[in-house]
Amino acid sequence: MAATTATGARSTTAGRLTALGRAELTLLVRNRTALFVALLMPLLMVLAMKSSLDRVDLGKAGMTMAGAAVTGGIGMVLLLVVHLNLVSTYVARREELVLKRLRTGEVSDREILAGTALPGVGLALVQCLVLVAAGVTVLDLGAPERPDLLIGGIAAGVVLLTALAALTAAVTRTVESSQITTMPMFMISVAGSGLLVPLEVMPEKMAAVCELLPLSGVMMLVRAGWFGAGDNGELITAVGTALAWTVVSVFAVQRWFRWEPRR
Repeated sequence: MAATTATGARSTTAGRLTALGRAELTLLVRNRTALFVALLMPLLMVLAMKSSLDRVDLGKAGMTMAGAAVTGGIGMVLLLVVHLNLVSTYVARREELVLKRLRTGEVSDREILAGTALPGVGLALVQCLVLVAAGVTVLDLGAPERPDLLIGGIAAGVVLLTALAALTAAVTRTVESSQITTMPMFMISVAGSGLLVPLEVMPEKMAAVCELLPLSGVMMLVRAGWFGAGDNGELITAVGTALAWTVVSVFAVQRWFRWEPRR
């Protein structure tokens, strides 16, 4: 049942999320550093990825350099715009006592975290859409063969990386130190989850280990969605990996997320 405010107006979950998202979007636009990371860093990283793929034999993965760069770019957008951006956002709002004040009202904990994430998530989705459009119209990659898997992979990545951002924020003391605490996730994802080098071109034993990394399942679904699904076993592994990491991350956030400043 929707809650009722002191003025008698009925407050809905959608209304509360919209209000939180609008306020957070205003703060994001005013923060030039965060806006740069969200808008320009993914593009710069995609260009860097494309140059590095010159040394990778993509024939074994059944994809071209453009295809690997675009699908890897989708993962990079999710990693930078959702995870890295949200960690600093959650930490800043916690240290400014914004999260603590919000908890004294009718907004639930999940709504606070989701509403804070809305602008970054929306921006990431728009950038992913631009990458898909560019891949189809400019790079002649053809339309995704399994749009359902592509959309599912992106959606899974958004939920997973939002939860991981909240979990990382719990161990991050300041906005400045978020540059350090987000580095492990960034490095292992770029190196081992298929953003930079598809798992298919890695040695078999290395690929088997890398398949278990947090973002690997998401990237497997994204590439399967664009270039065609692999066998059912690979898809089950991808879905299982993404789901397992999401469940563990959400549980950890519920248990250990800090709403009070770390002083």
